[in-house]
Amino acid sequence: MFHREKQELKRVPMMPVRDMVIFPQMMTPFIVGREASVRALEEALAGEKKIFLATQHDASVDDPKPNEIYTVGTLANIVQSVRLPDGNIKVLVEGVERAKAVQIATEEGFFRATVKMVQIKVEPTPQLEQASSRATGLFEQYVKLSQSLNYDTMVAAIRVDDANKLADTIAANLQLAVEEKQELLEIFDPLDRLNRVADILELEIEKLNMDRSIHGRVKRQMERAQKEYYLNEKIKAIQKELGRGEKSEVDELKKKIETAGMPKDVKEKAITELKRLEMMPPMSAESTVSRNYLDWLLAVPWKKKTKEIRDIGLAERILEEDHYGLEKIKERIIEYLAVRQLVKNPRGSILCFLGPPGVGKTSLAMSIGKATGRKFVRVSLGGVRDEAEIRGHRRTYIGALPGQIIQLMKKAATVNPVFVLDEVDKMSMDFRGDPSAALMEVLDPELNHAFTDHYLDVEYDLSKVMFICTANVLHTIPTPLQDRMEVLRLPGYTEQEKLQIARRFLVKKQREATGLSEQNLVMSDGALTYIIRHYTREAGVRNLEREIASLCRKVARKVVKEGKDIAVEISPANIGEYLGVIKFRDMLAEKQNEIGLAMGLAWTEVGGQVLGTETTIMEGKGRLTLTGKLGDVMQESAQAAMSYVRSRAGALGLLKDFYRHLDIHVHVPEGAIPKDGPSAGITIATSIVSALMKIPVRCDVAMTGEITLRGKVLPIGGLKEKLLAAHRMGLMTVVLPKDNEKDLAEIPAEIQAEMKIHPVETMDEVLEVALERPLAAAAVPPVPEVASKFEQPAEKDQGLTN
Repeated sequence: MFHREKQELKRVPMMPVRDMVIFPQMMTPFIVGREASVRALEEALAGEKKIFLATQHDASVDDPKPNEIYTVGTLANIVQSVRLPDGNIKVLVEGVERAKAVQIATEEGFFRATVKMVQIKVEPTPQLEQASSRATGLFEQYVKLSQSLNYDTMVAAIRVDDANKLADTIAANLQLAVEEKQELLEIFDPLDRLNRVADILELEIEKLNMDRSIHGRVKRQMERAQKEYYLNEKIKAIQKELGRGEKSEVDELKKKIETAGMPKDVKEKAITELKRLEMMPPMSAESTVSRNYLDWLLAVPWKKKTKEIRDIGLAERILEEDHYGLEKIKERIIEYLAVRQLVKNPRGSILCFLGPPGVGKTSLAMSIGKATGRKFVRVSLGGVRDEAEIRGHRRTYIGALPGQIIQLMKKAATVNPVFVLDEVDKMSMDFRGDPSAALMEVLDPELNHAFTDHYLDVEYDLSKVMFICTANVLHTIPTPLQDRMEVLRLPGYTEQEKLQIARRFLVKKQREATGLSEQNLVMSDGALTYIIRHYTREAGVRNLEREIASLCRKVARKVVKEGKDIAVEISPANIGEYLGVIKFRDMLAEKQNEIGLAMGLAWTEVGGQVLGTETTIMEGKGRLTLTGKLGDVMQESAQAAMSYVRSRAGALGLLKDFYRHLDIHVHVPEGAIPKDGPSAGITIATSIVSALMKIPVRCDVAMTGEITLRGKVLPIGGLKEKLLAAHRMGLMTVVLPKDNEKDLAEIPAEIQAEMKIHPVETMDEVLEVALERPLAAAAVPPVPEVASKFEQPAEKDQGLTN
């Protein structure tokens, strides 16, 4: 029998554990990785090194609640803890005694439990001795049958006089489910626990005996398989004597290795692997792995080259035929071909085409392959998150294959293809590795001559490959990877460029795709311009192509109904019959100069965009409200703009404390789209000044620039995309920072000729251009009802100064 000597309550840090149950008197190692568990462990280490360990109900739950954890657990001493390189902690604990959690509270990110500890004193009785003897005997039988437990160690462990410790030792070493072990932990009476352990042991011994019987049958089947293997070996020996069969296949592989043009070290490895294959039984799994490896070594090109076209004139003609515009890109390609003519063995080039969707990055890479006469291969890296996709898997894995680089080199069958790595900005990473880190070796001209794939496990020369990457944005590409590429930017197309692309390429392509002749469909330049302006709003031409395709399909339907000789002429007047109601109206056609509404310019991943900024003034207590899902930087720009306006209150004709009686609300539609960046500073400031002074902002003016507290206008990025967006929207007057004037060289001449561009250095210059009338003419107070609060004595120095 046993007596509960005393019960005491104690508050200790608590850690939920999964897939295991900790028993008293047992030393148990495990890894701690969850943040709450790490904090509980650190709290225990800082105190008495005691921690309450209780098993959670569901092991798949990462953040269990108190009601998802068993209340009975073990109070343990922390014997040792070691922090691992990955941030986890390896800990060794020794169970002290059973305890029951009375209360579980969350403190500073971890559980702290109030536990009731029950110290038990066991008095020997005949029943207890009989139960101990029975459990000991059964456990010895169990250990003999079990393959996972050492007999001598286990027998020594149960040579104890304490029935309590004996029951716990046996329970801890049984291979049971967590729920069954938890049931044993919750039995406080040693006699009941020993009886329960003995019942479980009898059931487990019966299972092990059954497993042994099955193992015997399997062994006999294996002996039969060995007999078959012996006979197969005899057949193989007979075939060798006859000079046919396996020997001829090995000779054929050897001949291929000799003629493959492999480097010396690769050839030696292939010969070694061939010798291993020759010694292996043909029916063994290992021979299949070895044969596949040799097949891959022979399939990859080692010396075969494509004869390169180095005719610069031909390359220029091909690029002009395939693409309109993109002069800088074409110039870079021609330069590359010129260097190839002057240098005997130049290094492979690594380019990155950066631009919004639909501007022709991938098709341009295909044209480069055509212009140089090289083979073209492409791999899409969008969504790739496994480093093995680049480097391959090691041969030790079942079904292992080389990475995409080697697979596509095999497909190209030459050592100098044009290799496109599409969507390189859309790779991600997880616990399997970072594919962008693996790409750094591929795209480094100093290293890629010795690229090592995990599967091939030999150096492979990629230095003759022309790598071309495509991306929509640069910020998601790691900086070391950016450093290895020459970035060529492809900005959005102008309206004139879109017209030329549609006339030269898209209409012809869609006419052929829908089976129409030139007679069936005639499209004027005016119709194409109308589609560009009113049915698409994009940096590239994908939506434009879709609209033309839709129009062609409707004409094709008409041709089928009315006959093949019908001719349909598309003009702006009848285009609505085919494409429906216009999707985008001219902004200026429906806009007037309005108070508090200024047009800003923004850069997005798909090109430039025009953003309206609205400000309204209300009676209030000086609160500035910002809405439109603005990011932190944009909110700070709005606060800087407000501070600037307050600092210039006198010059604007306002009382110094005007803001104390007003609430100012700044809103940037569309409210569901996140926005951020400092370039809206002058737009917000103009909108606020307009609302306060009741002077409308010109609706034909767009602006971009960062504002400082002193009213200076700082430079911004993405100028070309922003100006193209303004041009698309019909905003022909643009205010931009003086420091961005140098970037105007990238803007097409015809765009600059149509637009009136005002480089500015101060906010005063911005207001002079943007407002409908000068500030000196402003006499209307912000809120008529509180006009007396804004009255200023007439002074000579009132108004804006530079």
